[in-house]
Amino acid sequence: MWTAGILFLISWLGGVRVPLSTKPTPFVDALCSGGPAADQKDKMTLSNSLLGDWDVEVFDYAPDGTRQRSNGEWHFSWVLDGRAIQDVFIVPSRAERQAGSSVKTTRFGTSLRVYDPAAGVWHVTWINPVSGAHNMLVGRKDGDEILQEGQNPDGSAIRWIFSDVTPNSFHWRGEVSSDSGKTWHLGAEFFGRRIVASSAGK
Repeated sequence: MWTAGILFLISWLGGVRVPLSTKPTPFVDALCSGGPAADQKDKMTLSNSLLGDWDVEVFDYAPDGTRQRSNGEWHFSWVLDGRAIQDVFIVPSRAERQAGSSVKTTRFGTSLRVYDPAAGVWHVTWINPVSGAHNMLVGRKDGDEILQEGQNPDGSAIRWIFSDVTPNSFHWRGEVSSDSGKTWHLGAEFFGRRIVASSAGK
């Protein structure tokens, strides 16, 4: 059964809403899964609270501390026979661009989170064709937060953290360190608000 989140995601094709009765393409049908793999579902719970669809308020910080605000959208779904979680992150949102926003697109990318049962962690790959970004991180639970750690191509350390996660909201922050983790600088932060299922259409 398709979840409301997946229905919302596939109801957008080419930036135009189509009826939710439209059947998914064979590609989407093969990619998306209704839930986690049965043999690992009890261990693959780290990002369960993020599944679904989100409106996101985005703040990007320049080195001098000035910030730029924009609106985005973020969608999460089980994929690959329930053995991974994939997301699609778009800034500015498609709705904002359709409304004639002059904000330049900064992100239209995807992350793939694959669970490693031997190590008990998630391997996270983020790709953003808009900027050419390609990051690989390791995700795990850290207290009440979801911590993802890796490196930029220049060797600087990065950590991406989901905190204050509730059923309908979260705070994400991306930090970078050029001194092996002695000091950290905020590069971006996102505030997510869940898109209510009924707003996706019936």
